[in-house]
Amino acid sequence: MLYAATLQVKVTYSSWQRVTITCITTCTLSNPNPTYIWYKNGQRLDERTSPQYKYSVYTNSKDSYSCAVKGHEDLHSPAVCVQGQSCNRVTYTKRRICVLKGSTVDISCTYVGYYSTTSSFWFRSDKSTPEDLTRDPGYAGRVKCTGTYRGPFTLRITDLREEDSAEYRFTFKTHNIEWGHSFPGTTLSVTGLQVKVTPAAEGQKTLTCSTTCTLTDNPTYIWYKNGQNVQGVSSPMYSISSEDADSYFCAVKGHLSSPTVYKPKNPSVSVSPSGEIVEGSSVTLTCSSDANPPVQSYTWWYKKNGGDYQSMTGPQHVFSHIQSSDSGEYYCESQNEMGTDRSGTINMDVKYKPKNPSVSVSPSGEIVEGSSVTLTCSSDANPPVDKYTWYKKNVTSPKASGQSYSITNIISEDRGEYYCEAENKYGRLNSSSVFVDVLYGPRNTSVSVSPSGEIVEGSSVTLSCSSDANPPVDKYTWYFQNETFLNGCGQMYNISNFKSVDSGHYHCEAWNRRGSRNSTALMIILPVKQTSVLTAAVGIIVVVLVLILCLSGLMWFRKKASISTSDTRDTSENVQGDSSPVYENVSSMSTASTAAQTAATVDQDDVHYARVHFSHSKNQEVPLYSTVQLCKPQKQDVQYDAVKFNLPSAATRPTAAQAAEEDFSEIYSRVNKPRRPEHNKPRTKKT
Repeated sequence: MLYAATLQVKVTYSSWQRVTITCITTCTLSNPNPTYIWYKNGQRLDERTSPQYKYSVYTNSKDSYSCAVKGHEDLHSPAVCVQGQSCNRVTYTKRRICVLKGSTVDISCTYVGYYSTTSSFWFRSDKSTPEDLTRDPGYAGRVKCTGTYRGPFTLRITDLREEDSAEYRFTFKTHNIEWGHSFPGTTLSVTGLQVKVTPAAEGQKTLTCSTTCTLTDNPTYIWYKNGQNVQGVSSPMYSISSEDADSYFCAVKGHLSSPTVYKPKNPSVSVSPSGEIVEGSSVTLTCSSDANPPVQSYTWWYKKNGGDYQSMTGPQHVFSHIQSSDSGEYYCESQNEMGTDRSGTINMDVKYKPKNPSVSVSPSGEIVEGSSVTLTCSSDANPPVDKYTWYKKNVTSPKASGQSYSITNIISEDRGEYYCEAENKYGRLNSSSVFVDVLYGPRNTSVSVSPSGEIVEGSSVTLSCSSDANPPVDKYTWYFQNETFLNGCGQMYNISNFKSVDSGHYHCEAWNRRGSRNSTALMIILPVKQTSVLTAAVGIIVVVLVLILCLSGLMWFRKKASISTSDTRDTSENVQGDSSPVYENVSSMSTASTAAQTAATVDQDDVHYARVHFSHSKNQEVPLYSTVQLCKPQKQDVQYDAVKFNLPSAATRPTAAQAAEEDFSEIYSRVNKPRRPEHNKPRTKKT
């Protein structure tokens, strides 16, 4: 390091008219080839580089010279005269001065002007244009200049401030020269007292009353604890316990005291921006505290949503995209060399729109048709949800509003997916849908037959049972002529070889765990061949004709017998027997289903019945029913022919032996024939 004392100018006479001045140093420079700067009467000359550290001048010069090394211009050598001590020069009493803030300082110098001085003043070197300090508003009332030519010329500044720290220079003018403004002057440092805290031995810390520079004077120190003078301590250092949380300051006798040092106090937390905190926004927490020395570290403690306290560091904590999970209690701790203190706790409440809405169903078990069901919507939101709306999937209009939606006497049409919409001032969100399944027993049970056309003897016939049920039907029972099939089970029943004995009424019963329901009966009849129908018809006609002839003969014989026996017989026997029906079903081949033609009540074939009553003995009663069905496209008219034979009167009744031989029978004849137009329709004829 280069000090001012190491540079000086040496004058050597080289001839009677010229002298040589040399810039020399008493130590080795770090740069072996430095650049030298020469000053003449305080004016900076052109730079001269090594080895031109020498300068030649006339011996009769009245000027003064000094030198410096480039880069250290403030550390120039003292000015020297070329000839004796009679030359233009300024010599400062002190090149550096360090004083306390609020005190008074004297900056002085001596100057010599070879010619009469016309003006002189002090100025600050950091000003762009030299300005007399006595005219500077910043020094008004605080600056005073004293001194005479060739005597000390002094600048006094009172009530020093830290901003008074600067380099002060003196300049003067004569008729021939102006002392240069670039010539270094006196550097003034204004410092305040401050207490530094450093750890010492274990359990101890040291307080030091310090300044930013070394005071020019030899001060006497005074210590104060909590505002009270500590007796017997006059050194700049004072040791205290590391747990000591008292406040301290120091002073220099006759001068202002240092600021008080103390641990952080009244730390506080601020939130930016103020107002409501909305999820997704940027939020900054700032911890501030009054402390001296300044806070060395900040520690944040937070407890999110009731969890354990955790920590983070720094005077600020930024949530660039704050979440609802960041809600909780926060406080900070401030620490400096004197101790630690904590702030009060703030509760950070993050607002957000509804999230995770869900639907619950009560009762939670199976829902049976006719019962009552309540749907409840719940959602996490801050502030809480203030509006709930209920929807059924694939239905545009809302079903209801409110947190709960009740369906009393629920029916199968209420079955479906339901969801709710939760809304607060920050937004809305739909829940996932929940399926409401309404259970009910079988209904609309019916039987269908396959093939649907004409059934041929020996063919395969399949009966199918269908029913609407929830849960689906799990058991089917088949019935024939209202009797349960022993081997009838399953949704379908197959008759692989259909015979006439299989003709009749069929129905099914559908079962699930909610109940059962019977279908309507389906009648299936196996049609007979056309030749059989014609044969039966011819046979019936022949029988009818024979019976008519027989009856006519019998009546003639009975009449004759009654006349011959009227005197001798008082009583007669008249026996009319009950009949047992005998059915014959004859159907022609048609394109429609035989079963449908027989069972349907609409488009029913015309039916013709012929009934004949005979008197006969009980053991010979034979009622005969004949049914003939013909192919037709439309509904047929029904005609009845009834023939009745009455018994003769008592006078003409045959004997018991004759009566025993008589046959009294009922004959029904049914003929199905195609419908004809009204004017061709045959009339009903009674015989």
